[in-house]
Amino acid sequence: MKTEMKQIKHHLTEPLLMSYAAGTLPEAFNLVVATHISMCDSCRAALAEYDAVGGEVMLDVDPIDVAEDALAATLALIENGSVDTPVRKAAPTNSVFPAPLRDYVNGDVDAVKWRKVGGGVSQMLLSTSKDASVRLLHIPAGTAVPDHGHRGTELTLVLQGAFVDETDRFGAGDVEVANEDLNHTPVAEAGMDCICLAATDAPLRFNKLMPRIAQRFIGI
Repeated sequence: MKTEMKQIKHHLTEPLLMSYAAGTLPEAFNLVVATHISMCDSCRAALAEYDAVGGEVMLDVDPIDVAEDALAATLALIENGSVDTPVRKAAPTNSVFPAPLRDYVNGDVDAVKWRKVGGGVSQMLLSTSKDASVRLLHIPAGTAVPDHGHRGTELTLVLQGAFVDETDRFGAGDVEVANEDLNHTPVAEAGMDCICLAATDAPLRFNKLMPRIAQRFIGI
């Protein structure tokens, strides 16, 4: 895992990190950001700086009164077992999915329920809030995703393998931030199937007829 992190070339943008720290991103985007951060030392350090700035801002906020028995009531709930304290298990060293993603899938790659969407590509839609969607994509080595544009923002994080498009190469840990200005045809590199985590806040804009017809059934 350390070797892969040193190879990460494409990172989260400052606006994304700031929005994540402020808690203003859709859940789907939060998942992609959290998963990338767990793989990337650089973005994790940058996030810590934004969190520190946010903490300083909080010091200047006027305090809000709470009920006098709030602390006692909270302690009582904990003592009675009414408040669950989640225990996150570390991902195995050979895991493809970092811990934030494993929580959504309930496991690693072998727990994914893939659904074919055409052209050899498979996906699994993950359950999040409805303001954006996020899915796992399995793209066989050498396979191209239909050329498309974007009606909003798409974050694509590579978990295994790599893909190339008109802009660059994206390997494990890299994240591509696409917007309305980008039209591209991602192609999985030969040698290893590519698995990605992709979040969108608007439907993609496919350029060919068949993908547009299929789009209404696969929800991307």
